[in-house]
Amino acid sequence: MRNRDGSTTPGRDETPEERADRRWGELLQEVRVAQTGVQILLGFLLTVAFTPRFPELSTFDRNLYVTTALLGAASTGALIGPVSFHRLLTGRQLKPQTVIWASRMTIAGLVLLLCTLTAAMLLILRVALHNDAVPYIATGVALMFVLTWFALPAWARRRYDTRGSRDTDAGS
Repeated sequence: MRNRDGSTTPGRDETPEERADRRWGELLQEVRVAQTGVQILLGFLLTVAFTPRFPELSTFDRNLYVTTALLGAASTGALIGPVSFHRLLTGRQLKPQTVIWASRMTIAGLVLLLCTLTAAMLLILRVALHNDAVPYIATGVALMFVLTWFALPAWARRRYDTRGSRDTDAGS
């Protein structure tokens, strides 16, 4: 079957512009979920330094807090980046490229979010539990994120890819 754009790949019958529009809409929906979560997390992280117990934290825990807050800020920036990227390129006939770049920023934001959540779990568990199991618990949480956010989708993509070729962008 030949698509409107002249290609013979199976799947949707859409032009490159229609495909970019669809992918952009899908990406925006995904980013909205991640943005909300990371913004709430960063808001809570920013308030920790002003709590009465903060001065009691060890030097290691304070450094872990600062690292966590910086990771949260970087994650927020990466996940909000696609919005400003799109806004600054709107009307320049670059939608397919914008989708690719925004998708890559989103993946980077998710990796940073994984690091933020892992560091936050480590900090919280260190303060709450004070025991030797804390690094193992935090590692378990991080592995669960890696498995559900990256490993399982990568496996499914390889397992169920019926096209015989991979898309060049991360947002397919």
